[in-house]
Amino acid sequence: MSMRIGIIGQGYVGLSIAVAAAHAAHEVIGFDINEELVSDLNSGHSHIEGITSHQLSRLVSAGVYRATTNGALLDGVDILVIAVPTPLTQSREPDLSYLHAATELIQINVKTSKLIINESTSFPGTLRNEIATRIKGLSHLYASSPERIDPGNLKWNMKNTPRLIGGLTPEATSRAKEFYSSFCDSVIEVSSPEVAEAAKIFENTFRQVNIALVNEFAQIADALGISGREVLDAAATKPYGFMGFNPGPGVGGHCIPVDPTYLAYVANEVGVPATFIKRANEVNLAMPAYVVKRVIAGAGGSIKGKLVVVVGVSYKANVADTRETPAASIIDLLRQAGATVSWHDPLVGSWRGEESSVLGAFDVAVVVTKHDVVSVADIKKSSNVFDCTGSITGADWI
Repeated sequence: MSMRIGIIGQGYVGLSIAVAAAHAAHEVIGFDINEELVSDLNSGHSHIEGITSHQLSRLVSAGVYRATTNGALLDGVDILVIAVPTPLTQSREPDLSYLHAATELIQINVKTSKLIINESTSFPGTLRNEIATRIKGLSHLYASSPERIDPGNLKWNMKNTPRLIGGLTPEATSRAKEFYSSFCDSVIEVSSPEVAEAAKIFENTFRQVNIALVNEFAQIADALGISGREVLDAAATKPYGFMGFNPGPGVGGHCIPVDPTYLAYVANEVGVPATFIKRANEVNLAMPAYVVKRVIAGAGGSIKGKLVVVVGVSYKANVADTRETPAASIIDLLRQAGATVSWHDPLVGSWRGEESSVLGAFDVAVVVTKHDVVSVADIKKSSNVFDCTGSITGADWI
């Protein structure tokens, strides 16, 4: 059954939901406060990997998708989906300001009862205490279905990734299941929104903790004079009881560096200090300093005055997303050590007021993220290569 869907936020998550819903014959309105972005979307220009501009243009032309900055249009929909960022503050605490702005938008503009679904990742209790209690005057239905988008993943997408749903009432759960079943292969009901919310942040906390463990082990192996990556490959031959993770320069993106902090926050609120999670955060946040330490050691003990290029500043291969990227800290620390630092990333192009440089004969190349389009031969034009990805033969690596 075709429904009218309003999606608040047209970033990676919001636009992906919008396109999936529009392909399922729903009529979609995508709301965003960014006027330039809204104009681009209505012109058929996609800003995220996995959705082509041709694909978006067809949906706009068919009249099943349009973007807007006009909140009043949200009153004409059947279902409202909140898909806004839930980042960290400067002091690395949960920042719900975007979520609260979404609830205010609904409060001001929506005059009839809706099903309101939160896809934004947050700690357990967010739907019940931070959304439902802030929207007053109408008997809305509420459900939580935290996003599971993995930008650049060619195997798992909106359709084939299982979808969790937990409503405040059975009716909310049922209606949310009907909506997501129109474009998701597997929809799994859980007993409450809190279970769905907790599952999402535990998934990424699991990854954060295991990445921290392997990053710490890589440092131990180096100090012991053995190859940490060879050890990991050897351990991976065990057919049970082991799951492979690779060391790297830290973690980035919209999930892994952020979600564990939301879990640690709510754990502290209920009197259970999340010491294990906090330690994992500390290990991964310290990795850029370790990378720079290794680069300096490999360059003979000093990089003062040397020309250094950081290859790849997005947080992940083959995507242009720079949120929480460890490349930022690596560049800053290299400059503090006296190096003249450029960066190369053809997918990002422009970042922090600087432009991507051409690869050439630098003194040192530090590979933080290796996109498929970046030539290994061009990287090796530099005199020394330090590789955080473990993918370049002959390079020094973590």
